[in-house]
Amino acid sequence: MKNIKNIFTAILMFAGIISAQAQTTERIKVSGNCGSCKKHIETAAKEAGASSAKWDKNTKILTVVYEPSKISNDAIQKKIAATGYDTEKYTGDEHAYNNLDECCQYEGKRKKRYH
Repeated sequence: MKNIKNIFTAILMFAGIISAQAQTTERIKVSGNCGSCKKHIETAAKEAGASSAKWDKNTKILTVVYEPSKISNDAIQKKIAATGYDTEKYTGDEHAYNNLDECCQYEGKRKKRYH
């Protein structure tokens, strides 16, 4: 009985190692300003399939963890852009951007383009 428990434990540990190795961590530049932006950006990344998403409003860097077999960096960036935020690869959807709270409408070339 003890051997069966040890074998079962070893199988679970091995499965956990394989699962952890299948995940990728990447950093994506995402425009935004405030805590509300943080919530929207992180939520969009998770809805796209990221298992973890943390955006730093000072550096404008989103750190995402995801399984490349299920979702891609490109798909995550597209989902974020669909919510109105520019990523390093995609310009945020104009309609979604215009519907963001005023505090979330970030400065720079983006603001000049739509206002």
